[in-house]
Amino acid sequence: MVVGAGPNGLAAAIELARAGLSVLVREAREEVGGAAKSLPLTLPGFIHDPFSSIYPLAVGSPYLSTLPLANHGLAWVQPPAPLAHPFDDGAATSLERSIATTAATLGRSGGSYADILEPLVRGWPGFATEILAPLHLPRSPILLARFGTQALRSASALARTLGGRAAALFAGSAAHSGLALDRPATAAIGLVLCAAGHAVGWPFPAGGAGRLSEAMASYLGSLGATIEVGAPVDRLDALPPSRAILLDLTPRQVVRIAGDRLPARYVDSLRRFRYGVGVFKLDWALSEPIPWRAPACRRAATIHLGGAADEIIAASRAAPNGTIAERPFVILAQHSLFDPTRTPPGMHTAWAYCHVPNGAPTDMTERIEAQVERFAPGFRNTILARNRLAPRDLEALDANLVGGDVNGGSPELRQIFFRPVRRMNPYSTPVEGLYLCSASTPPGGGVHGMCGYHAARTALRDLGIRRQ
Repeated sequence: MVVGAGPNGLAAAIELARAGLSVLVREAREEVGGAAKSLPLTLPGFIHDPFSSIYPLAVGSPYLSTLPLANHGLAWVQPPAPLAHPFDDGAATSLERSIATTAATLGRSGGSYADILEPLVRGWPGFATEILAPLHLPRSPILLARFGTQALRSASALARTLGGRAAALFAGSAAHSGLALDRPATAAIGLVLCAAGHAVGWPFPAGGAGRLSEAMASYLGSLGATIEVGAPVDRLDALPPSRAILLDLTPRQVVRIAGDRLPARYVDSLRRFRYGVGVFKLDWALSEPIPWRAPACRRAATIHLGGAADEIIAASRAAPNGTIAERPFVILAQHSLFDPTRTPPGMHTAWAYCHVPNGAPTDMTERIEAQVERFAPGFRNTILARNRLAPRDLEALDANLVGGDVNGGSPELRQIFFRPVRRMNPYSTPVEGLYLCSASTPPGGGVHGMCGYHAARTALRDLGIRRQ
């Protein structure tokens, strides 16, 4: 049994089915995908991704990249540049697939940037396998040591080391964490995302984020598994007899449906799990492409809006401290420049979000659109319709997004390796045959399927089954 058909639940189900087990997946919503789906949020004919959308860790996943998902309708769109970062002077820097090309656009700070990123990019397949796993004895200790030397620093400290526009490019990538960038180990997420951009790009599924989930569900069905949608699970006792149950749920949902079966100490630990900041998100239907001043912004699907590194670092402190940034750091995606299947002819879509305190009701529409207008004058004139998703709206659409937290829990240092509780195997629970496989387990947030894969491998080992 797998409860929840998000990317991690589907990955777990696939791994169990590949081992020859019969698998039943139950999903509360009427469609699979969890936070990887597409919905018509604005006008007829416009396809939007209400949650996640750009997937460097999916295309670079040691597990998802091995599945035959292309045979089930998945096609990746790779924009010419993974990422662009505009500045107030009308120029922009971009993260290109080539480190050398990127370094050349960064001026004097390009050399330091290349020195730090090049080993991680060159060793990406092994590096990805190491970092997208629970705590373990490393197979590439030298590479991990080089990574750890920089990763354990704060993102603000590493940004100061880089200097110049490399600092802004890096700080923007690190800010995806939702953490204050002067905290220890916040450099790790920036390093991983920048390395992924060079190694595998920052692509997205053609036709919408839901195509990834649909392809995974189709492949799972071809293995003989059954998926039931519109089938919420309120209590474990309501499930049919099974040899193993895997929960693609965060601690709050686990306590709700399984708390009476779990030891009190374990339940208390789950209740102490820290959720991260929330997200306020806008989706737009547009009459034309966003009128960026910097031409580099027309080559990338992902745009970071925050100006210089110091401004990004200052904005990063607001949401974790329970306040609202007047000039928030904004992450924007513009798919239709590279995927015309998402809109009527000649039209476009875009989305953007910023971090806010968990569950905050503040409407960030004006602040987000002001940041876009800052780097693309006339942007507001292109808006045909908009859809707002505040943190509680996101949670209403997907119960795992508690308070708008899109990472399955705060990615702070103490919750990276030991999440959701301090336990040698984070996927197992004190109840025999009951496992956790959501983003609240290592390696945490991001669409990569590795939480589900590792949970399934744990269950298979406990059952004494090797994958066929």
